[in-house]
Amino acid sequence: MKKVDYIIVGFGLAGLAFTRELEKNNKSFIVFEDDSQHSSKVAGGMYNPVILKRFTPVWDAKKQLEVALPFYKELEDKFKSTYDIPMDIGRLLTSIEEQNNWFATCDHPLLTDYMIPKIETKKYNGIESPFGYGKLTKTGRIDANSLLNDYREYLIERDCIYFEAFNHEAVQLENHAVQYQDIEASKIVFCEGFGIKRNPFFNYLPMREAKGELITIHAPELDIDFVLKSAVFILPMGEHNFLVGATFNWKDKTNNPSEEGKNELVEKLNKIIKVDYKVIDQVAGIRPTVKDRRPLVGVHPKHPQLAILNGLGTRGVMITPTVSKELYQHLENGEELRKEIDIARFG
Repeated sequence: MKKVDYIIVGFGLAGLAFTRELEKNNKSFIVFEDDSQHSSKVAGGMYNPVILKRFTPVWDAKKQLEVALPFYKELEDKFKSTYDIPMDIGRLLTSIEEQNNWFATCDHPLLTDYMIPKIETKKYNGIESPFGYGKLTKTGRIDANSLLNDYREYLIERDCIYFEAFNHEAVQLENHAVQYQDIEASKIVFCEGFGIKRNPFFNYLPMREAKGELITIHAPELDIDFVLKSAVFILPMGEHNFLVGATFNWKDKTNNPSEEGKNELVEKLNKIIKVDYKVIDQVAGIRPTVKDRRPLVGVHPKHPQLAILNGLGTRGVMITPTVSKELYQHLENGEELRKEIDIARFG
């Protein structure tokens, strides 16, 4: 019988961040990953404290960024790689009213460090911008796919990740521990994303699944060096390639790219840019979201050996490091979880 402190089920950003917290605290663990969930791998990975549709602050954004950016820097140093790619955001404004709203919001105490209090009027080839852009700075993108791949290789070398489906029915609960196959652990933390629907311990939670699709285009005449945000975002990836997204589909529960999703993105994109381009790639994944737009964090109401870290939604790169730390402190030191994230709110 192999004994560890934790079993982690799922290795997207949530699983990675909690695993990192365990490592830093000298806790032993085994990760189970079956590659069934793709939301972390196909996300745009932007960190941005402003909801650009309404020019309002993202919940808890300042605290999240204070934790997240050092977290990714630490991993860059660990793996001698680059995951944090700073990049300004330009919100395409569509009216005088939006210009006025931009200026009004720039004075918000939580957003003054990010929103530039002027309208950017520079013209870019193939983009019609009669009302200019609102510019955000101190924003950027996390290359989550590269980070996950590097961390997976690191765990493979240490023989602490198993690439197989987790069988929830095989979990044996004891007084202060759990057994699974030939492993005994103090706790299991489920970081399964949309896979929570198959989890008999936590499938009562109100998870909403939103399929998101992205396309990559090659556009030699498009010369923006910032993320352009309008009906879709257009994110520079280098060599005149741009990531474009994203869709929200509440009915399709597959990870398969669809012609419907591609057509929706192309239709919206054609209203923003007027240069030739070619679609060169398309990806899809299921976002784990919650109706109150807060994460699902905490322990099972009857089985304290079982915990969950899920529901991170569209801003996972920002929020994951913070809530991972909070869950660890809750499990190991009894620190109370914030009511906004604790799954007890659905009890």
